[in-house]
Amino acid sequence: QVQLVEFGGCLVQGGGSLRLTCTASGSISSIGAMGWYRQAPGKQRELVATITRGGITTYVDSVKGRFTISRDNAKSTVYLQMNSLKPEDTAVYYCSATLGWATYWGQGTQVTVSS
Repeated sequence: QVQLVEFGGCLVQGGGSLRLTCTASGSISSIGAMGWYRQAPGKQRELVATITRGGITTYVDSVKGRFTISRDNAKSTVYLQMNSLKPEDTAVYYCSATLGWATYWGQGTQVTVSS
């Protein structure tokens, strides 16, 4: 079992920056890939970025060059640095972690970008 807690979401002006943090607890030594997803009102949850335990990253095209995912395995923490934020980045952002065949989710943190 893994528990995830995200924080860092808030209201930010367009063009601004924000860093999201997600800390894992529980069976953290067995955690594989971690990631960030987001869900905007009326839309499906979409993948934003993932990072393997070894540090290999992937990004959805819409955030490439603006967002950076990183993790600190010693702290069981994954980060999402978001720069040049746009109103279309407004969503609830969820942290995820894989453990074997299971995927665990945090409760989400709201990011709102004003125009």
